Amino acid sequence: MQNPTVKAVFFDIDGTLLSFKTHKVAQSTEKAIADLQAKGIKTILSTGRSINSIDHIKYLNFDGYITFNGGYCTAKDGELLFKQCIDADDIRGILAYAKENTLSFSFMSEKEIGIHDVTPEIAGMYAHVNLPVPPLIDVDHVDVSSILQTNIFLGPEQESAFMAAVMPNSTASRWTPLFADVNAKNQSKKVGIDVFCKHFGIDLSETMAFGDGGNDIEMLKHVNVGVAMGNANPEVKAIADYVTDDVDSDGIWNALKHFGVL
Repeated sequence: MQNPTVKAVFFDIDGTLLSFKTHKVAQSTEKAIADLQAKGIKTILSTGRSINSIDHIKYLNFDGYITFNGGYCTAKDGELLFKQCIDADDIRGILAYAKENTLSFSFMSEKEIGIHDVTPEIAGMYAHVNLPVPPLIDVDHVDVSSILQTNIFLGPEQESAFMAAVMPNSTASRWTPLFADVNAKNQSKKVGIDVFCKHFGIDLSETMAFGDGGNDIEMLKHVNVGVAMGNANPEVKAIADYVTDDVDSDGIWNALKHFGVL
């Protein structure tokens, strides 16, 4: 691929910007983002995290935020550009299923995150991404129309049957075998990219993205140049235009240099 014209770069957080080992952003990545911004290239965060779980990364001064896997997009100043909640019937479906079956899940809304049934594995996962375990959900007082994302803690082999039976109006993606991110049907980071291309007047051919997990696949396939981190899942590397070094080995900086963006 010849050196592309890039006007916007989209970044996943965990395993892409943030190291799972240090829970920090590499100095080379901080410099890369500052240099992109100095050149007038838009830098946009693109994560499955809640809008309320990214304060630790905002110091990088992004031009916009795609959160909840594209379900909630805000401009730098906080202006809401896009919001898509999960079908309320699917949320009712989870609540009904959990009354009859053992199931751990989280509900994420614009204002809060709650979790149902915390296992040691779940507590370990939150520690892995350096987040506190959310408070327990009051299942009798859930606003079923407000949920932007849920994490369903079940294995990949159970996912298809669960989604078909319990959440037929939603889409599942995952970056870990422990749980699936579930959003409104056809919702993904790809939708967020389109929101920001329209917002900034940028053509899709002028976009680039970095990611490492299953919920990054649609994003990496959608942009002109999709870059998988060296520590990415095999299925992510398989669809990427380029595989760079891992998050702890200056992967973002090296890829931007490789393509002549910096």
